[in-house]
Amino acid sequence: MNFIKTMFSIGSCLLFSQMHGQFTDEINTNRPGNSAGAFSVGKKVFQLESGFYLSHENHKLIGYDANGFGIDLTARYGLWKEQFEVNLDLQYQRDTYVTEFFSKQRNGLRQTTLGAKYLVYDPFKKADEKPNIYSWRANHKFRWKRLIPAVSAYAGLNYTMNNEYSIDGESTFSPKIVVIAQQHIVPGLVIVTNLVADKIASKTFNYGYVVTATYGLNDKWSAFVENRGIKGDYYSDGIFTAGATYLLKNNLQLDASISKNIKNTPDLLYGGLGVSWRLDKKHEDKPIKEGKETKEQKKARNAKSKSGVLSEEELQKAADKAEKKRLKNQKNNPVEEVKPVEEKKKRVDDLDSGN
Repeated sequence: MNFIKTMFSIGSCLLFSQMHGQFTDEINTNRPGNSAGAFSVGKKVFQLESGFYLSHENHKLIGYDANGFGIDLTARYGLWKEQFEVNLDLQYQRDTYVTEFFSKQRNGLRQTTLGAKYLVYDPFKKADEKPNIYSWRANHKFRWKRLIPAVSAYAGLNYTMNNEYSIDGESTFSPKIVVIAQQHIVPGLVIVTNLVADKIASKTFNYGYVVTATYGLNDKWSAFVENRGIKGDYYSDGIFTAGATYLLKNNLQLDASISKNIKNTPDLLYGGLGVSWRLDKKHEDKPIKEGKETKEQKKARNAKSKSGVLSEEELQKAADKAEKKRLKNQKNNPVEEVKPVEEKKKRVDDLDSGN
């Protein structure tokens, strides 16, 4: 339980950090790995991530085989703030369970989790550094600040249904917490680390980690490898996953993956295909947070004022002030309307003809 206390302590400290969100032009999905990224989908953005997989399980000690298929579905929605999202994870499986003495068909939901994620620290909140047009080396050298991760906290509630996949004595409801770190080590390479405590206070309580490394091969293709470690009294294991993704459109991604564990109690093998789709028509970018100037903008504006050089904003304010003053003076001191030149000339001509 010391692991849980440590995670709660880290999460509590991070809640007092600067909080920023990030919406990307291209879809930001957690598929097809088991880890969750630090960034949310964005305010008023709805996203569906789903996949179909084939499964094979073989347990040498108990002596059973289970072969079947399943469907994963994750629904994500950003609300309240740019860095906050709620999500629902579902996993349905159907297989044939065979032992030496009998066989049976199993089907049902293996996972139902409702949760929320909040980005508590974002080192990428500032604009990227401008390229150095005079030095190729300066543009490609390693920057140590890239090792600083974006960090978010996740809290969820598991609902365990009473079906063929449930464990005797397992709690119907159980909490889940995750601390998420995401690092952009070098251009194209992203490392995501999850520290997980799942089914807390339940018979099947477990904790562990998920580390995923993703590399962008080009504008469309990406490859990834992942290692997941699970430790618990009921079940412990290590699972390795590899796969690839293809960006079909900015809001549509396809993926494929295969997973294998390191044990034979049971021996697991999974392979599947998936898709992620995003609806972001209602999302609005906010370059200035809550309509306020950033510290950098305010500092630059004050510096210009002290140097005697007015900014465009100050010039516009001065022009508006002068216009208001002119209108006020005209209202207080009305003058006789000036008649057109043509009318004055006509009156002079009339006087000349009369003499």
